Amino acid sequence: MDAKVLIESFAEFARSKNVDRPTMIRILEDVFRAMIRKKYETDENFDVIINADKGDLEIVRIREIVDDNSEDIWDYDKISLSEAKKIEPDFEIGEETYEKIELEDFGRRAVMMARQTLIQRIKDLEKDLLFQQYEELVGEIINAEVYQILGREVLLMDGEGNELIMPKSEQIPKDRFRKGDAVRAIVHKVEMINGNPRIVLSRTSPIFLERLFENEVPEVYDGLITIKKIVREPGERAKVAVESYDDRIDPVGACVGMKGSRIHAVVRELQNENIDVINYTENLDLYVSRALSPAKVSSLQVNEEEKRISVYLKPDQVSLAIGKGGFNIRLASRLVGYEIDVFRELSGYEDEEDVDLSEFSDEIEAWVIEEFKKTGLDTAKSVLALTKEDLLRRTELEEETIDDVFKILKQEFE
Repeated sequence: MDAKVLIESFAEFARSKNVDRPTMIRILEDVFRAMIRKKYETDENFDVIINADKGDLEIVRIREIVDDNSEDIWDYDKISLSEAKKIEPDFEIGEETYEKIELEDFGRRAVMMARQTLIQRIKDLEKDLLFQQYEELVGEIINAEVYQILGREVLLMDGEGNELIMPKSEQIPKDRFRKGDAVRAIVHKVEMINGNPRIVLSRTSPIFLERLFENEVPEVYDGLITIKKIVREPGERAKVAVESYDDRIDPVGACVGMKGSRIHAVVRELQNENIDVINYTENLDLYVSRALSPAKVSSLQVNEEEKRISVYLKPDQVSLAIGKGGFNIRLASRLVGYEIDVFRELSGYEDEEDVDLSEFSDEIEAWVIEEFKKTGLDTAKSVLALTKEDLLRRTELEEETIDDVFKILKQEFE
């Protein structure tokens, strides 16, 4: 393989990848200088001239002419007068020789090695370009196609045939992919592992939901409505706090759209994830009340030191505040940045008839009582009002523990 073919093939690839000319020349020069160093031990007295457009290569060795008896005769940048006269008879001591070195002079093996090095540099360059390309896309939505489904991740291809990865943890639990499916996701992170770029996509990130709102709600895209915070339980429920700096724009109404037209598109993309859009406010009491929607809060107490909020609701509102699987109260806590404890608001008569769970601390372990209180069950009758199945679903208690609690509480009222 001659220099022309080597240079032209590399230049064609570099141009296809939009590599700038200085980078292309630098890589070619590095490869040829490595060949020179291998044969001559140094490349300091060599000029390498490359014309990438024409595929021309010129390697010139520069040496100073010294007397045949000089002590410097063995220096890499010196040549004896007798040797110099073989190149050009008119040379004299003190002049410089410019000797052109052909690629073939390095030997077939060295040329093949240069070719392999150049191929590797091309691959490395391609990886670097891919890494840079996707690093700029982190947090942006892209479209990709599923081409392989593995146990712990799905492999996808972008439009240019680059491999992308979506781990199980970044998939919505209800996602069911098949080979060839078109998938929308955000570029979650880009890593370089052992010299290879690893591009991770996500459909569970709050940023994915934010980008979907930008796509569906022009006011969000234009910055007229600001998304203050998003919290998600992917595929189940999400809460989005929005704010508008223009009094004429209702941020919640704009995000939901006429008859839910805008938010339905987002919900469908997220496998029917239930999305609550609420109006952001600096008023913490009001913000908490909105965060616990659809439940109606009767009153609340804020403990700034412990970052906890005690919320009191009517009995029929407790289950709404907690939500299916406890998603509603967990998301509300994350949205406002406080731990929320839910308590039933009892009438005077019920207070007389009912007994606080704390009264049973000598018979029921403290952590069990705390588990009930997390779900708004703070009295004996509130626990007995539910079935064993309800309690198993709401709490993380075992069936045997619930049976014991039922037995203790029932004895109180017998």
